[in-house]
Amino acid sequence: MERKLFTHIFVNIVLVLLVCAVAAVGFVGATTNVFSNSDNPIYRGSGAKQVSLMFNVYWGTEYIDDILAIFDKYSVKTTFFVGGCWVAQYPDKLCEIVAHGHEIGNHGYFHKEHSKLDYSDNEREINACGKLVFEYTGVNMTLFAPPSGDFSDVTLRAASDNGYKTVMWSRDTIDWRDKDSGTVYSRATKDTGDGELILMHPTAHTRDALEKIITYYLNNGFEIVPVSTNLGELWTSANNTQAD
Repeated sequence: MERKLFTHIFVNIVLVLLVCAVAAVGFVGATTNVFSNSDNPIYRGSGAKQVSLMFNVYWGTEYIDDILAIFDKYSVKTTFFVGGCWVAQYPDKLCEIVAHGHEIGNHGYFHKEHSKLDYSDNEREINACGKLVFEYTGVNMTLFAPPSGDFSDVTLRAASDNGYKTVMWSRDTIDWRDKDSGTVYSRATKDTGDGELILMHPTAHTRDALEKIITYYLNNGFEIVPVSTNLGELWTSANNTQAD
């Protein structure tokens, strides 16, 4: 009887220890997930009195020279997220953007809906663009802007695994749809604050609004900076997480 009682108690103790061990592993995993945020997309920078005018480039070149000239006039640097197909068609224009001192980010290759792609296809889209940009410019990109802002958890993981931070935006001018420079200006400047990531495209009406947008921010004490500069500590912590 005593042996059976001892066995019963021993089995219960073992079971309790196993449950505690499983719980501990779960807790450690949960803690790791809380602090391992390198996969999370960023919608806003951390720069005080800083904003970024970020351009997604996937079609055409006809307004880019004018846009570069306006940036040069005010000694402003920004980030151009380029599509691989566009790079393949206009490598000289990409090199011109780099020569003007602007940051280059990854916008995928074929402008696909990344949320519908599996890990391998996400990785292929991102890396195909990255390799082509490096081939023409020697630039190793570290920022990824998913086409149409479309992504899944798989997209975020594929980007992070390949050394990219996924960047979204805090403001969208929707300049590809609403072809009016006044509307673009209003969306880029109304009720703005620190760390804004303002999405644009190289369109005629964006070009026409750009100088006014730049002067608005400069006159209100803001610095216009590339996205990686605007991310500040967010980008530094993401890089440190990847390095770990």
